[in-house]
Amino acid sequence: MSVVNIKDSDVDIIIGALRSDLTSFMNEWRSIFSRFHLIIVKDPDLNEELKIPEGFNVDVYAKSHMDHVVGSSTSVLFSGYSCRYFGFLISRKKYIVSIDDDCVPAKDEKGFLVDAVDQHIMNLTTPATPFFFNTLYDPYREGADFVRGYPFSLRNGVMCALSCGLWLNLADFDAPTQALKPGQRNSRYVDAVMTVPARAMMPISGINIAFDREVIGPTLLPALRLAGEGKLRWETMEDIWSGMCVKIVCDHLGMGVKSGLPYVWRRDRGNAIESLKKEWEGVKLMEEVVPFFQSVRLPRTAATAEDCVVEIAKAVKQKLGPLDPVFARAAEAMSEWIKLWKALGSGSLPL
Repeated sequence: MSVVNIKDSDVDIIIGALRSDLTSFMNEWRSIFSRFHLIIVKDPDLNEELKIPEGFNVDVYAKSHMDHVVGSSTSVLFSGYSCRYFGFLISRKKYIVSIDDDCVPAKDEKGFLVDAVDQHIMNLTTPATPFFFNTLYDPYREGADFVRGYPFSLRNGVMCALSCGLWLNLADFDAPTQALKPGQRNSRYVDAVMTVPARAMMPISGINIAFDREVIGPTLLPALRLAGEGKLRWETMEDIWSGMCVKIVCDHLGMGVKSGLPYVWRRDRGNAIESLKKEWEGVKLMEEVVPFFQSVRLPRTAATAEDCVVEIAKAVKQKLGPLDPVFARAAEAMSEWIKLWKALGSGSLPL
């Protein structure tokens, strides 16, 4: 497949750097990333200088840049893998592809290297079908179409705003599952893309995603943070929370979310037992979070992504805030994020 009508200059690749030596990572991706502008955001807790090989069009941002743009009191939002959100904030491209620094290109079932960026953009530039499920998955892929009984009135589909890729090797298990099944690895390459149905919630991981920044950029936000949260990927909850916000907004605005291809290969890292100590609080909170998001209905007056996030924040404060202080803090962070997004977009904050 080839991507049509999209220039490489319309895309930013965002990489959150939690390790100092990115030489191997960047060289693994060279044949794919070298076509695009890269934004590498250094974890503010990482003290060592980044090692980045030559031959890339790259801008690097560190804690000093965060402090300059949003202030030192706000830059704490971007610790650990949440540093990727700073890249989302400062990018000015239509399409964002975000790949974690513990992932390298995967190979498909025939042994060919997967161009994750090309597949993400293909997902975003072909329609999604959230209002009626097609049993051949994505009907817009080569070799597929709508099945018998699919309403013709829905076959034009809607805009796809978010593409959620998958990963081989180390799957995105939570700490309890990882601890119980330490040797389990994902080796199945499923050559499929599907639209997630409207009103269906899903856990969205920030490991390998792409989105249309112009329409849903403000919904990708670092809001829910647990006390004592560490830097390891499976110790964070911010992308799960953010993903539910994105899905609610896409449903409300009549846009789609796709899941499946492209794959990346995710390297092993971290200690599941140590993560479990920090993550357990988040596991319990999810039992409150999911029913809340399933019940959220936004007013018709919420016509933009920014409007939607403000309304969700109000509902979080009202319904979840009394249950746990972490939700009240999340609601406040969501409101502050929208102010930041608007201020940066209007030019009233320095870049």
